[in-house]
Amino acid sequence: MSTFLAFLGVSFIVIVTPGPDTAITIRNTLFGGRSGGVFTALGIASGQTIWALATSAGIVALLIASEPLFLAVKYAGATYLVFLGVQALREAVRPSASTLAHLPTGGSARRLTPLAAFRQGVISDLGNPKMAVFFASLLPQFVPAGEPTFSALLLLGVVFAAMTFTWLALYAVFIAKAGDYLRRPTVRRSIEGLTGTLLIGLGLRIAAEQR
Repeated sequence: MSTFLAFLGVSFIVIVTPGPDTAITIRNTLFGGRSGGVFTALGIASGQTIWALATSAGIVALLIASEPLFLAVKYAGATYLVFLGVQALREAVRPSASTLAHLPTGGSARRLTPLAAFRQGVISDLGNPKMAVFFASLLPQFVPAGEPTFSALLLLGVVFAAMTFTWLALYAVFIAKAGDYLRRPTVRRSIEGLTGTLLIGLGLRIAAEQR
């Protein structure tokens, strides 16, 4: 039990630290309301579950061992984050006609569909090979002696994903409640600029980082 509690503590610290997942959740909540943020969180958690399954099956070890494959995933994920960041900056500098048309006068925007939000969450997480390295290095440390490795690793990964979903979903609910204020043109463009800069910076950092 003490080992599991230690895992929960470490996981909580990692999850609440702002990063690409937080930035994408915030932006998608502004574009798609609470459902956009929640489905983004669900996509991110789904991506983490896939990483957990891959870690349990030993696939992640092969990915880490293969430098060309690891680099391909890393650069693809970094490019996607930069792409989302550029989109955000473009909307901050020059909002598109469709964006302006969807700015609410009293309701909430629904420009981003739940499916698109979910897809962005999955892609952004699967495109970050640092999650693979993180799972491969973190999860085995908390597997109790004598436990079946596959099931224990998978369980820990699923718990981590569930905690991530809960935290990001709470983020989405909070931002959605403040949606009318946050989607005011000046405020929304400021947030777009901030999240766009953050996403581009994170993408470039992922691309430049060594393993």
